[in-house]
Amino acid sequence: MAERRGSRLDTPKEQRRTLIRTPTYDRDAFGVFAEQFARFMGTARFLMWMTVVVVFWIGWNTLAPKSARFDEYPFIFLTLILSLQASYAAPLILLAQNRQESRDKVVAEQDRQANARAHADMEFLAREVASLRMAVGEVATRDFLRSELRSLRDDLVEEEDDEAATSA
Repeated sequence: MAERRGSRLDTPKEQRRTLIRTPTYDRDAFGVFAEQFARFMGTARFLMWMTVVVVFWIGWNTLAPKSARFDEYPFIFLTLILSLQASYAAPLILLAQNRQESRDKVVAEQDRQANARAHADMEFLAREVASLRMAVGEVATRDFLRSELRSLRDDLVEEEDDEAATSA
């Protein structure tokens, strides 16, 4: 039984070469453009200008003389223009959101690392404070030394009194 080349599952298929080259572009430059576009579309200025254009379009094509109108009542051309604008705006906005999400991931990772370092520093400082407390607990305090000196002085005074009583 003759097997065709590439029909087996354990051999890779040959890649076909296409005659049409896909266009190349700078991803960062395109991403920056998408972010600027999305940022502009999210402004009140854009909404205001878009409203002015639509109102002018409808007003012109409703009130102008019939010979000057370029888009009659159902405003098919206006609908086409708005649909085209929306069809380009949606992917550009999604691209801008994806780039922002990537930046947010990097910032979140940096924050996580900073929090881990701060946590390790706090644990180290807590151990140091605990060791200092233990060391201070073993050090004689001023009050303890005073009480010991008083007790020794009292013992010496007692011995002197006993010696004076026995020698007299």
